[in-house]
Amino acid sequence: MTLETTLAAIRPADEPAMAAARELHGRLTKPAGSLGALEELSIRLAGLAGVCPPPLPAPATVAVFAGDHGVHAQGVSPWPQEVTAQMVANFVAGGAVVNAFARQAGVDVMVIDAGVAIPLHGGPNLLDANIRRGTRDMTVEPALTREEALAAVELGIAVAGQLVAAGAKCLLTGDMGIANTTPAAALTAVFTGAEPAAVTGRGTGIDDAMLAHKTEVIAAALARHTPAAADPIGVLAAVGGLEHAALAGFILGAAAHRVPVIVDGVIAASAALAAAAFAPDAVAAMVAGHRSAEPGATVALAHLGLEPLLDLGMRLGEGSGAVLALPIVASAVRVLHEVATFDSAGVSEK
Repeated sequence: MTLETTLAAIRPADEPAMAAARELHGRLTKPAGSLGALEELSIRLAGLAGVCPPPLPAPATVAVFAGDHGVHAQGVSPWPQEVTAQMVANFVAGGAVVNAFARQAGVDVMVIDAGVAIPLHGGPNLLDANIRRGTRDMTVEPALTREEALAAVELGIAVAGQLVAAGAKCLLTGDMGIANTTPAAALTAVFTGAEPAAVTGRGTGIDDAMLAHKTEVIAAALARHTPAAADPIGVLAAVGGLEHAALAGFILGAAAHRVPVIVDGVIAASAALAAAAFAPDAVAAMVAGHRSAEPGATVALAHLGLEPLLDLGMRLGEGSGAVLALPIVASAVRVLHEVATFDSAGVSEK
């Protein structure tokens, strides 16, 4: 699907299905509202699917989109750029945190090279879809051309479509890219209107001096390009990353297929802002897996109106928080499928 056809397929949540889910919750053998946020989540998922109860979110796949960043040259990360390619190899070999979490949760892992600087060796779960060998330095010139940004968005759309066609009932966002919290902060600032200092965090762990420098780098890039939130392709091209753009497309693809997408941390949250700028109704498909320790994630989720399911102080990325949240999402849906009603169980109501 192209971006145009994908956007045309995205619809608002189905109100009758949501009403049916609310009504069903009122008849289940539990006090009304006693499951808190899980009840609202299950109602939202019924609205997405257009049916009550909604499908169980299994099987599920986490798609880890990887890319490198020209802005790394500005000294915004303590890690060398070659770690991106090394970690992609680790994902493919099954040795990363996201792989361990995915095995625990019964989630498949797919790795997509959207823009890694170093050519990668293949693997059964690695898709070579490299658009360019890392972005340009956004403090000097636009990170991507509009054509490259669109290609990355449509890559994400295609991956979502392939996974849904193969039977996935839930998609999870993953990412890898040394220095990718810098474009994430820039994207979040543009789409929310927040100041760079409010959305820039320590990433993989930087000191106060590097954090101040990183904030200045982001402010300089935004001042150079003055991207406008009403032009999401332009924003992604100016200050985005190939994995950010691909994740935006992946989220849009999930929304077009009316399949839930669990948004991971700050990288995915910035991509979700871009997806919502393309299609506000895409938010109906988004589930916030966890609250990243990166400040931009909280700003982005608040802007989207999403409340994270978990808050564990994590800031790893990879899709780790999204995978941890999947069993909670599944439990919320399973309640509507399996819990008895007062009538069927012979339980007296108050």
